[in-house]
Amino acid sequence: MLNLRSAIENTVPITLFNRGQAGKIFEDVKRDGAKVVIKNNVAECVLLSPEEYIRLMDEIEDARLLTIANERMARYDPSKTIPAEEVYKELGITEEDLEDVDVEIE
Repeated sequence: MLNLRSAIENTVPITLFNRGQAGKIFEDVKRDGAKVVIKNNVAECVLLSPEEYIRLMDEIEDARLLTIANERMARYDPSKTIPAEEVYKELGITEEDLEDVDVEIE
């Protein structure tokens, strides 16, 4: 019964938009969360607040990056790594060169 109640409370018939109730619907979305817009008894779209949309997109991106990291770690072979010092030497990079570099890693 809870799923039915949730479905009813979180759907919006498109006719409410046609009746000028968009502002109220948008406030409901901000206050209560996502709503599914129904047109001809079929889900037409999902309304989300911008904050919720950004949060979901960030979660998707994080999951994508985690998948890539896991795939890379599965193929990681420590015997094939090269110490940074060797790379610097090969490329002619000195400690002084690195002092002027401003890098921020998140």
